[in-house]
Amino acid sequence: MQIHQSAEDYLETILMLTQRMGRVRSIDVVNELGFTKASVSIAMKKLRENGYIAVDGEGNLTLLEPGREIAERIYSRHRLLTHFFMQLGVDEKTAAEDACKAEHILSEQTLEKIRERAIETDAELGKTVK
Repeated sequence: MQIHQSAEDYLETILMLTQRMGRVRSIDVVNELGFTKASVSIAMKKLRENGYIAVDGEGNLTLLEPGREIAERIYSRHRLLTHFFMQLGVDEKTAAEDACKAEHILSEQTLEKIRERAIETDAELGKTVK
């Protein structure tokens, strides 16, 4: 099934908030992304209907396996690209913003080459890439 960039962003945000806060509700996604309650509500409904998330009786969001797989893939890309851009000398805020845009469009081949280069650079500096 084809999933849109916006859905990937929502899933990634749910994953990040879950890691940071434990429990996540739609209002947390609203606050994190700065979107309206209505648009987040519509997105959560679509994600639930498509089997990416579950919502319990208290409104807590849980990533289901397909949603978790997508979220983890996108978040991994995000971390790698942010790290790589910072290696190039880009400040952390800009690197994270640019990574958020690029994480959706780069091929696996390109990402693998970036990963290899990031590891080489870190080895030269005595660091390890995540």
